Amino acid sequence: MNNKSNQPLFITLEGSEGVGKTSNLEYIKSLLDGAGIEYIETREPGGTPLGEALRNTLLGEDFKGMSDDTELMLMFAARAEHVAQVIRPALEQGQWVLCDRFTDSTYAYQGGGRQLDMDRIAGLEQWVLGDLRPDITLLLDAPVDIGRERAGKRSEPDRFEQERDAFFNRVRETYLARAKQEPDRIKVIDASKDLDNVQSQIKEVFDNLI
Repeated sequence: MNNKSNQPLFITLEGSEGVGKTSNLEYIKSLLDGAGIEYIETREPGGTPLGEALRNTLLGEDFKGMSDDTELMLMFAARAEHVAQVIRPALEQGQWVLCDRFTDSTYAYQGGGRQLDMDRIAGLEQWVLGDLRPDITLLLDAPVDIGRERAGKRSEPDRFEQERDAFFNRVRETYLARAKQEPDRIKVIDASKDLDNVQSQIKEVFDNLI
């Protein structure tokens, strides 16, 4: 998409474990800074004091056996607070929003990975977000074995990272299926390439955007 209207954009970054979201988020910020764009950076789950507390609950070890439905509703509880307190106010004030994960993650992880009903997720999405959706989503994609090898060198795995390959294959398949459904919004970046190549792909998206 091209931002000819000069309206603030809501940009999200998505991908499974080990695809390089952290380093490429910094690169995206450098592109926005270079273009003189006023923006906020945020993340999910998180982005607010309540959201960060729920993030610790969702990713930590204290409630490792929580039900899949509980996990789904906690994700949307954090998101409802995030949208109300951070995302909508920023967009209304003319700031762009750069968010590390958003609802596509819920479709991928809870819908694909946990195999929860996609219609249930869609209902929660509509209830919590209304007409708010990301304007552009960069999906960093790499085969599961590559992503998991990279993630394993990073830090101790969180509650999601401890899942098996079958889980992450379903996550990846769901992300790619959503990209096929919404090609104008979701731009697939081949994250299996070296960092320079990945960032070249990202820059091409932003050259068309800014």
